[in-house]
Amino acid sequence: QVRLVESGGGLVQAGGSLRLSCAASGSIFSINRMGWYRQAPGKQRELVATITSGDSSNYADSVKGRFTISRDNAKNTLYLQMNSLKPEDTAVYLCNCHARISPSSWISDYWGQGTQVTVSS
Repeated sequence: QVRLVESGGGLVQAGGSLRLSCAASGSIFSINRMGWYRQAPGKQRELVATITSGDSSNYADSVKGRFTISRDNAKNTLYLQMNSLKPEDTAVYLCNCHARISPSSWISDYWGQGTQVTVSS
């Protein structure tokens, strides 16, 4: 199995920055797409940004120009640099990856437990 552990969340004032990390561990053969999602209280989970193994990235319109997703394939680690944070960015941020645990296994979907980001006005 693949375990994802997020870190880097916290409380920040509007206009501030945070950098989230997500470390993948376990029986990993390969990791394809990785991504960040977020879920605010009473709202549905939404995509924030994704990145492929070839470093092609995609962003939600609400974070374009403010957030940057990146990954270190050697360390199986995903990052999210968040700048110019707004109160509406407040949510639990969850890490996701599509991975194989062996050459013959299916690509499966894995999720972390999430890290809280709170932006005060």
